Amino acid sequence: MTRIAIIVGSVRPGRFGRVVADWVYDEAVKRGDAEFAIVDLADHPLPHLDEPVPASGGSYANEHTRAWAGVVGGFDGFVFVTPEYNHSTTGVLKNAIDYLYAEWNNKAAGFVGYGVVGAARAVEHLRLVAAELQLATVRSQVALSFSTDFENFTTLRPGPHQFDALGTTLDQVVAWSNALSPLRVVN
Repeated sequence: MTRIAIIVGSVRPGRFGRVVADWVYDEAVKRGDAEFAIVDLADHPLPHLDEPVPASGGSYANEHTRAWAGVVGGFDGFVFVTPEYNHSTTGVLKNAIDYLYAEWNNKAAGFVGYGVVGAARAVEHLRLVAAELQLATVRSQVALSFSTDFENFTTLRPGPHQFDALGTTLDQVVAWSNALSPLRVVN
């Protein structure tokens, strides 16, 4: 069965990322068309990129890189959950992405952003990064706003339209992950 990782893209104390990822997961597992798992970057600490050879070379010198490659390589698609920091994604998420190359290739990605403007600029940045990694991004996305989707700016309460957007995003990620499967190299 197709495996989709929901990647929590923030490790900041007091983050909303895990709450948002849990909401995505709770909705995703109701589907039955794929296996979903949360991959929390807090559980996969990576130092600032310390590999001596670019990831595109496929030669990983460090055990933490090989372990991270094993995690990412085990999935067919991804849903990145990201806040927006200074019109971009988090440093920790960018760092985790930059560690690898082939493990991202020919897979699908969707996005769930949260923040003042739904992390729209962070998602746009991630789309550019994904293109370089041959990671196919789907059109639909979820943009959760602190002012409309979080009660008192603290408690996640997505509006009905967000459930629809999430459903469409997951539909596309699963479909594209399946469609891209013949392109993935099996080692």
